[in-house]
Amino acid sequence: MSRDLNWRRGRSGRPLARAKARLRREGANVCWRCGGGIDLDLPPNHPMAWTLDHKVPLSRGGDALDPANHAEAHRRCNSAAGNRVTAPPQPTSRRW
Repeated sequence: MSRDLNWRRGRSGRPLARAKARLRREGANVCWRCGGGIDLDLPPNHPMAWTLDHKVPLSRGGDALDPANHAEAHRRCNSAAGNRVTAPPQPTSRRW
């Protein structure tokens, strides 16, 4: 049972809700994975809705409550990444 409590620590509750509210309020509303804008008026279950993404997944040892580990993402982009640790694509210049 101890492992189960450690595994769930930080995945829900008031501290995480506060972190989500802060990021949603103060963030740029741009997906860190694809670079597209995020519409905050979409329902939460919509694929392009706003969600909090952990840069280092919790299953890989990332801290659920560390603001440096938080980023904004589309629900679809967050789900597609799974628990892989990948850097977001870097924008390329059109100039040669």
